[in-house]
Amino acid sequence: MKEIKYNQLDEVIFSEQYSNGLEVFILPKKGFHKTFATFTTKYGSVDNHFFPVGKDSPIIVPDGIAHFLEHKILESKKNGIFQRFAKQGASANAFTSFTRTAYTLSATSNISKNITMLLDFVQEPYFTDDLVEKEKGIIEQEIKMYDDNPDWRARFGLLENLYKNHPAKIDIAGTVNSINQITKEDLYTCYDTFYHPNNMLLFIVGSVNPEAVIKLIRNNQKRKKFREPKEIIRISSNEDAKVNRSSSVMKFPIQIPKVFIGYKELNPMRQGKGLLKYEMILNVLLELMFGKGSQAYEKMYDKGHVDETFTFDYTNEKGFGFSVIGGDSRNPEEVIKIVNETIDNFKEKAIKKEDVQRVLKKKIGSFLSAINSPQFIANQFTRYRFNEMDLFDVLPTLENLTEKDIEKVLHLHFCDESKTTLVLKKN
Repeated sequence: MKEIKYNQLDEVIFSEQYSNGLEVFILPKKGFHKTFATFTTKYGSVDNHFFPVGKDSPIIVPDGIAHFLEHKILESKKNGIFQRFAKQGASANAFTSFTRTAYTLSATSNISKNITMLLDFVQEPYFTDDLVEKEKGIIEQEIKMYDDNPDWRARFGLLENLYKNHPAKIDIAGTVNSINQITKEDLYTCYDTFYHPNNMLLFIVGSVNPEAVIKLIRNNQKRKKFREPKEIIRISSNEDAKVNRSSSVMKFPIQIPKVFIGYKELNPMRQGKGLLKYEMILNVLLELMFGKGSQAYEKMYDKGHVDETFTFDYTNEKGFGFSVIGGDSRNPEEVIKIVNETIDNFKEKAIKKEDVQRVLKKKIGSFLSAINSPQFIANQFTRYRFNEMDLFDVLPTLENLTEKDIEKVLHLHFCDESKTTLVLKKN
């Protein structure tokens, strides 16, 4: 068992990697009432083209299969997994993103039993033709529900503008047509390829004894048989820096129009400390330009162009990345105009040190507040680890950013060829 000390935050993480490849990280938190755990595989909706384990030829699987697989694993051959957790003072859930599928556990008692159950139901899949067919109807309703959500549809409409070929533009749940193509054999193929312990990480945070938990997990894994770990070969899509469409308009039954401006990441292959620094810079940069204290936001808000729904974010995973700016607006064209002018003005003028320090203090405060949440730590630590980063390096990275760092990324990311706009209007 290894110890990783973070003196600045007064935290110690204990870790071990077992012979089957599974990585386990434990963050003891004395006095915490709840223990939170995530059991996560590095497998999400964009992983649709790959070499199945033991095969010499690649396959393309139906869109939405990672999300479908998450649903089926939650069912388990031992029915009533949620009820069983509840009887042991715990609640379980799961989610699928572009690059991860995570099974989460929150418990106040019977920690050892609950951790064991989490490991067992994820590592003992059971699929039948009848159960797969039954699930299609359930997921079809979920897809239709999201199809009726204007913000969700706008998000993926913008991604369709950004990407020509990359599966990031496809809804994580897939389409009604694609999920109806999924078979039991497809699920087992994806499970056998991506759910090997060597492609997974277990993170536990709470008032636990690291030595005892490490031993518990070690014994659990020893009782199970797994094939030898093999490298997973994923096939990347052919995607250049240019956007698919520079603009588009969608019609939807809404009262207030929506507007979104997106920028496609030109160098989406960053990993490790390079990615961490780049992410932090873009988060600071977006706050500087469009945060609630910015001139651009005040101007748009005072004129009634935007309301509290106006927001921005940056997403980057290996192989793709993008920033999104926007929200509800009765005057989308004015918002687009002001966003463009703001970016141009920032490019022309030197960024003020006092403005950077103000935003950095805000970001540091938000991070220090967030790491009081076990759920935040568990989910984010895993995502950072899968991208060869360390969640607890966020603080020193933010503290060391300079105006020159920010100006460099400003010119790299916000390019005309990588920009698109989407307006959602009432039909």
